[in-house]
Amino acid sequence: MVKRTYTTNPLLKSLIAELKKRSSEQSVNIWKRIASDLEKPTRQRRAVNLSRIDRNAKENEIVVIPGKVLGSGDLNHKLTISAYQFSQQAKDKIEKTGSIMVNLLELSKDKPDGKKIKILG
Repeated sequence: MVKRTYTTNPLLKSLIAELKKRSSEQSVNIWKRIASDLEKPTRQRRAVNLSRIDRNAKENEIVVIPGKVLGSGDLNHKLTISAYQFSQQAKDKIEKTGSIMVNLLELSKDKPDGKKIKILG
């Protein structure tokens, strides 16, 4: 018998439910996709370094990481980064470049249509 893994964190559960709700209200699949990525077990959730974000994103883009942002590498341009979690080193480097860190719920309120958002990971 295989042990089922699922999210037990109540804050994460409420975030997933809210993203799914926003997806159905706005008929936008991006929030549903992010919610399904966050529902995965911790070992399968994405962890992205700043160096990868820097390589794959252009100036002033909005980037969503459905997982954790790690602090390896540098960020050379200003971005708006939204993620479930940020490491402390990543927070420091993001603030140093003048980039903005945004909560996933806040981003879904600000950009309900989901346009001009890039998912990395």
